[in-house]
Amino acid sequence: MYLLINPSENPMEAAFTGDAVSDGGGGSEMSKSLAVITCTALAIFYVAILYSPTLILRLQPPDSFQSYMIRRFICAAISSVFSLIACSLILPIQWGKSHLFSVYGIRLDHMWQAVVFPLTLTSLMYAGTLILKLLLLLDSGQEDRENGRSLSLDSIKNVVYEFIESTFSLASDISAWRNYLVAPLTEELVFRACMIPLLLCGGFSTYTVVFLCPIFFSLAHLNHLLEYAQRSGSWPKAFAVVGFQLGYTVIFGSYASFLFVRTGHLTAPLVAHIFCNYMGIPIIISRRTGMVTVASVAGLLGFLWLLFPLTTPHLYNARTDNCMCWHRYCSWS
Repeated sequence: MYLLINPSENPMEAAFTGDAVSDGGGGSEMSKSLAVITCTALAIFYVAILYSPTLILRLQPPDSFQSYMIRRFICAAISSVFSLIACSLILPIQWGKSHLFSVYGIRLDHMWQAVVFPLTLTSLMYAGTLILKLLLLLDSGQEDRENGRSLSLDSIKNVVYEFIESTFSLASDISAWRNYLVAPLTEELVFRACMIPLLLCGGFSTYTVVFLCPIFFSLAHLNHLLEYAQRSGSWPKAFAVVGFQLGYTVIFGSYASFLFVRTGHLTAPLVAHIFCNYMGIPIIISRRTGMVTVASVAGLLGFLWLLFPLTTPHLYNARTDNCMCWHRYCSWS
């Protein structure tokens, strides 16, 4: 992404108009009501613009699913850029001392930490799913041995070829681009990078922001209610499906917000978002074996045990003092 910059290159800079704060709450020049109103407007705009080509611009409906998705990609990108610009005008920043993009957590420094640690932490929640996949793979190998197909160089080559083929197939799948790139990137930019600085500078406490921000995130998924109702022809079923989805988005949104506030790095919630989209809903119980449940419980305990150690702010930042109002990790060590 071209917006990413290296802090050492000093291309575009911004400074806090008030005093820098190390207690995570001072120096705010925004009201809570302004922060909430802005976040609500950004959430509505993120969804509304998806329907603007047909409802406002009166364009003809796309002639294919790929055209439909590309149109939505463009709308989501416009919404993200608009949100970034709008927040830069509302937040108490001005050109001068510190990097503008660091306000949004868009950084290249500490990149491997922002990828490896959150990914490791998130994978613990999928311990049961990963164990089940491993058992299925072992079963497949057992079936091959029972059918007289022993492990050989040809079989290894076939596995490699199948992996390469599936990778290329994924790269040409428009739904994969939506699930693993466009949706995670644009949602994290709008609902984490833009909204969390607004709420923090608005004077909300850290944990209030962590649990408030996902509400805006879940509201942006309410448009699926009408889509599911039209597809299934049943409003009760649509309410049940969307209700479950909203609950899941609130849980994940809280975790993603936690990662962003703790690390000050947008990459942390982004990689977690992509990984969760790829893995789907974690498998906790399986009729096949109790090992899945045991692994799920062990993974959950490991997740809770490592949640704070693997998100310690100093792992992701060269310094954790003299922070601005949008950087709360200074007071959350």
